[in-house]
Amino acid sequence: MAYPTEGVFGLGCDPTNDAAIHALLELKNRRIDRGFILIAANQSQLQPYIGSLSNEVAAKLQNSWPGPITWILPCSDIASSAVTGGNPTIATRVTDHPIAAALCDACNSAIISTSANISGEPACTEAGAVASLFGSKLSYILDYPVGNLEGPTPIFDGLTGNQLR
Repeated sequence: MAYPTEGVFGLGCDPTNDAAIHALLELKNRRIDRGFILIAANQSQLQPYIGSLSNEVAAKLQNSWPGPITWILPCSDIASSAVTGGNPTIATRVTDHPIAAALCDACNSAIISTSANISGEPACTEAGAVASLFGSKLSYILDYPVGNLEGPTPIFDGLTGNQLR
């Protein structure tokens, strides 16, 4: 499935469905060790995937979510290595894009969110570009505008505060 996010179109699936995750990796020609971002409509949808956090890190999340900031955080045991890329961390965001948030609410869960592109290529910012690139390989494309962010969301390390992207 493809859907608009804060700055680009995203591709996503259920983060507990390994077959769907591997299909997404194949679709994007993406290495499994890169991991994926999980987006959610609220922090409680992400909670099962996030490990223990200090009060300082929890405050950073409270101050930036919902919003276009992705945080790399310690992951819980429930997070699939296909989602984390085999790392002890997971990329997470409580989205402020109304369509992406509504999708998470409809699923009653966080979902995988990765840019709609072939790995290493520019991300699509319009539904038509997603359709041209992936065609019938996607189950559905939610044709709504992306948000006002120019490009993918910035990514920060939750423990150090360093910007990674």
